[in-house]
Amino acid sequence: MDVSQRYREAWEGFWAETSDTPGEAIWDSDPSLTSVPDSELLLPYADATLPVVDLGCGNGTQTRYLATRFARAIGVDLSHAAIEHARRADTAKSVEFEQLNLVDQEAVRALRERTGDTNVYMRAVIHQSEPQDRPAVAGAVAELLGERGRAFVAELTPASRVVLRQAAAGPGGPPAKLRRVFDHGLRPADAGSEEVPDVLRAAGLRILADGDTALVQTERMPDGTRIDLPARWYILARD
Repeated sequence: MDVSQRYREAWEGFWAETSDTPGEAIWDSDPSLTSVPDSELLLPYADATLPVVDLGCGNGTQTRYLATRFARAIGVDLSHAAIEHARRADTAKSVEFEQLNLVDQEAVRALRERTGDTNVYMRAVIHQSEPQDRPAVAGAVAELLGERGRAFVAELTPASRVVLRQAAAGPGGPPAKLRRVFDHGLRPADAGSEEVPDVLRAAGLRILADGDTALVQTERMPDGTRIDLPARWYILARD
């Protein structure tokens, strides 16, 4: 399987036009607001001596933090440009980064064979994947976990669309970082409220815990308040 050419080009174009400046991507928040609290939710369920794979790692900001909490950290992304960003930023060489298409089952299985059972960290990937690809993305999580791995998955809820509309409704239109997302044809908050848990269960994943959260952005509303997008987190194991 492969993602559509439109989808691949959208992400490649976005990251190719993004600088190495931290926070330029709207979702590139400081780990203290993202992977730090996320790890506190995951670690009570996870064996930290296993590797962790960050699916859709982007420029690797969160992956570098995960490398301080797990024995080994691997960041993967569809975009070659994103992986190049991540490698440049990883000056300590604490993370392994590689390009990976999550809907390519053979490639995902090959990664699993190299790593063995792994923990998974995935933040905001299913909701922006094209609908036909979402089962395969969830299947990649299940494949990588094996028997011993545990996953933290966070996805935007439909309520985030309201926040995005409010952010775009200022007199100047969407703020710059959000405009870049739209300009590249990316589709935030595209999944329905029950679609994410349904697709996870259909992939053979068991929900051990879940709760409400917000995905903190690096952009602000017209009134100056920070954009926080409503989301839901899940701790998962393979059935």
